[in-house]
Amino acid sequence: MQRVLITGGSGLVGLRLSELLTEKGFEVSHLSRNPTKGTYQSFHWDIKKNEIDKEAIKNCDTIIHLAGAGVASKRWTKKWKDEIYNSRIDSTRLLVESIRNHNSRLSHFISASAIGFYGWDTGDQLVDENAEKGSGFLADVVADWENEVSKLDEFGVKNSMVRIGIVLSDKGAALVEMMKPIKLGFGAALGSGKQFMSWIHIDDLCELFIHLIESGQSGIYNGVGPEPVTNKVFTKELASHLKKPLFLPNVPSLALKLMLGEMQVMLTGGNKVSSKKIEQTGFNFQYPSLHSALKDLLN
Repeated sequence: MQRVLITGGSGLVGLRLSELLTEKGFEVSHLSRNPTKGTYQSFHWDIKKNEIDKEAIKNCDTIIHLAGAGVASKRWTKKWKDEIYNSRIDSTRLLVESIRNHNSRLSHFISASAIGFYGWDTGDQLVDENAEKGSGFLADVVADWENEVSKLDEFGVKNSMVRIGIVLSDKGAALVEMMKPIKLGFGAALGSGKQFMSWIHIDDLCELFIHLIESGQSGIYNGVGPEPVTNKVFTKELASHLKKPLFLPNVPSLALKLMLGEMQVMLTGGNKVSSKKIEQTGFNFQYPSLHSALKDLLN
């Protein structure tokens, strides 16, 4: 039985991934600041104190690293931007150093990453994993984050990075927030509405992680569905599934900037990201279209 250790296991993706791994016969454990005797065995770690339970590292075959402060959780003050950066860089450094010192059996390290690597807005150009790093705060965070993961190459540990797009789930995150104004009759496209949204159904994302374990693939992969759409198309499709009309004009970019500050670029910018590389490894999406994903989640 393969043992999989997950950081960020109590989060939206982590919990669903833990469920699917368990169903497939994997033994799952979590790293947590507050270990409990819950469904999954959990081990202590504290990133800020640079502490980690060595037993967690010694006894796992695969580590899936999902931990990191929520990019859209708070307004981007300098303090929160530092937290977004440090939570990813410091946690990865702690894991890499612990693996170096305490695990000779680890076969695979898989880390979350983000399509923010490509910058704020790449227009209608389809970008793949070979694209150059973009500019901006998130691009800098992702580049440094992936660099920390790649240090595992120095002592022969296979590693993969999944640049995740907008995760669709009926239990939280972007989709639930987008549904709120539409349900109240105030739905509208954001900014120009022409910016692309590269999304993925949460189950497809979790199955992608499992596919990497089972196939042994290493390298960088985009964690997005095969059919990115514009914000305008996404909003219309979502409203249709909710059976709500859309009659308001687009929300101006200036209004979003006044409300959200620097973080507004996450809504008014976008990337049209390719999923071809992961598909070429034999991975098949269960929900390849936005219509199929929303039908599953909302109907």
